[in-house]
Amino acid sequence: MTDILMPALSPTMEEGVLAKWQVKVGDVVKAGDVIAEIETDKATMEVEAVDEGEVTDILVAEGSEGVKVNTPIARLKDEGAAAPAPKVEAPKAEASTTEPTKAEPAKAEPARVEAPKATPAKADGERIFASPLARRIAAQAGVDLKSLKGTGPHGRIVKRDVEAAGKGGAQPAAAASPPTEARKVQSLAQMGIPDGTYDLVPLDGMRKAIARRMTESFRDVPHFPLTIDCEIDGLLAARTRVNALLEKDGVKVSVNDFVIKASAMALKAVPDANASYSPEGLALHHSADVAMAVAIEGGLITPIIRKAETKTLSQIATESKDLAKRARDRKLKPEEFQGGTFSVSNLGMFGIKSFASIINEPQGAIMSVGAGEQRPVVKNGQLAVATIMSVTLTCDHRVVDGATGAKFLQVFKAMIEDPVTMLA
Repeated sequence: MTDILMPALSPTMEEGVLAKWQVKVGDVVKAGDVIAEIETDKATMEVEAVDEGEVTDILVAEGSEGVKVNTPIARLKDEGAAAPAPKVEAPKAEASTTEPTKAEPAKAEPARVEAPKATPAKADGERIFASPLARRIAAQAGVDLKSLKGTGPHGRIVKRDVEAAGKGGAQPAAAASPPTEARKVQSLAQMGIPDGTYDLVPLDGMRKAIARRMTESFRDVPHFPLTIDCEIDGLLAARTRVNALLEKDGVKVSVNDFVIKASAMALKAVPDANASYSPEGLALHHSADVAMAVAIEGGLITPIIRKAETKTLSQIATESKDLAKRARDRKLKPEEFQGGTFSVSNLGMFGIKSFASIINEPQGAIMSVGAGEQRPVVKNGQLAVATIMSVTLTCDHRVVDGATGAKFLQVFKAMIEDPVTMLA
């Protein structure tokens, strides 16, 4: 017998919702078959079977919330294995519910001996036990799964095994973080807000994840803001002309698309700003993968425009609209919102003049974009009116110091104020 475990569908996932089963008891599944839909804090994703066999037990019902990663959710009888001995049900007594300890042996009866699966198959023709994600990563990286030893459940090859092989060595077990003293949390009543004077909305997985990650980032990352004003009258005029040209293709470019393009090109011009901190050193990224903050029901998500510096404004506009729509529908794939080298958060459409965002680790910086509004400015000693957009760059001081952040903003400002420079 083989247990199917609740998978970790993202590096930060600790629990999820088992939204829907695609199989039932008695079905025979093969590796790669879709067996369930799991809701994480960011999206709803299909889960593929890793092992083959007949589904003998569904251990977690549809709609169950808070299912911890690596919890058994179903059980398979391996193909070719002998059928398990039928469970002997204890006679049902009227008062049996008052003596749970007597029923426990029958429930715990499957103290089974599993076939050893500590290492993957090596011989040609034998099946290799590997997760679908590990298989995809291995195929992309040209890693031979037969050469790997799995460290996942039952010796299964998982993502970290493939990544370690790509780096030329085994990946050491992650050191346990030293325990930290938990902050004493008081109830609202203890803080003077009486019970019954408010409606309590339970935290879902997304809101819990946002609370945890933002708290960790704000607490652990030494961050500082840099703010600059950009005159965007030229950009608005250029946007009107560009949209007139693209109208026949049904593409409409937004100010945020210009911001993403200018950010990506500024990151390539100032590569020290396109970096991440790690204990081993500073990672200088090869491309500008710009994440854009998208508000969705219950929180936000940051889908990524990969290699944004290589894409035209029309490509960025098309891709950003598609990503935003699928983000709101919670249909993004993990690789579409995990990672990124830089983030853009735009609240200009809500009339926000300026603000500072919390860094989205492991990125080294995030840029907050305010509304373009007409303000008085001085030009050549004369008072004039111009459309001004304030942007604030929040930097991780371990990676992007003040001078580097200032250089980035200088390049960004020049491109925003003269959009032709980013189209050349």
